[in-house]
Amino acid sequence: MKIAILVREETMQRCTGRGCLNAFFQRKDAFERYEDNIELVTFSHAGGDIDHKIEMMLKNGVDVVHLSSCMRGKAPNYEALAKRLSEYFDVVGYTHGSAEGKEQATITIKKGC
Repeated sequence: MKIAILVREETMQRCTGRGCLNAFFQRKDAFERYEDNIELVTFSHAGGDIDHKIEMMLKNGVDVVHLSSCMRGKAPNYEALAKRLSEYFDVVGYTHGSAEGKEQATITIKKGC
């Protein structure tokens, strides 16, 4: 299973990605759902040319895109981005911390739904 993590561009100005990466590598929080081998193939911010990023993720075989917990909490386009990505990938709307969002509910969408 190939995984991509997209984080909030503004947060990347001050965040090292430690929370997302720890959750991934320790298989906790949003990543404890995976029983088989998982590979992180993309760790990027969601800003810029999203169509190009989608194209590259498809080329690299990404199966699931995780939107970071900071996206869920602070990005005004969180729901729209999740829906856009779900045209091509399964989408999980957080990476670490509680599965329930404080500001918005966590989105989980199967590809094509």
